[in-house]
Amino acid sequence: MIEPLLEAERLMAVGLLDQAEQRFALIAEADPRNSIAVVGLARVAIERGDDEAALQHARRAAAIDPENPVAARLIARLEEVAATRAAAATPVEPPVETPPPAGPPAGPPAAPSAETPPPGPPPQPEARPSPRPPARPPTRPAPGTRRRGLLGRILGRR
Repeated sequence: MIEPLLEAERLMAVGLLDQAEQRFALIAEADPRNSIAVVGLARVAIERGDDEAALQHARRAAAIDPENPVAARLIARLEEVAATRAAAATPVEPPVETPPPAGPPAGPPAAPSAETPPPGPPPQPEARPSPRPPARPPTRPAPGTRRRGLLGRILGRR
């Protein structure tokens, strides 16, 4: 059974998903206890973007062999992806606005002024971390000393 599994893996590696899926399905049909072939079907489904089918295959593989670590990792990851997508799809309710108090206004409305700064100290620009540390100058050995790196060891210099 190992040769057909290897062939299916090779087909998948080069992007021939239809043929790989056919091979994995034939192996799983011929040997219903082969959880590796069912995990292969789950991986093909992931490559196609069908996370629901991949999760079903991974669960089936775990049912066949509860000690299959790949099936367990696939299930954990696919359930995490499904939960994240479900949370992102949940609509967020807008905040409830309170109505203005009833009655006549207390005075004439103040016109907003774009020239008047808000009270308090002026805003300071935010400090941003530099994207990479400052470059250090290259270090060179002192004159008259030999490097003891890999190349020196290979060439027999010590």
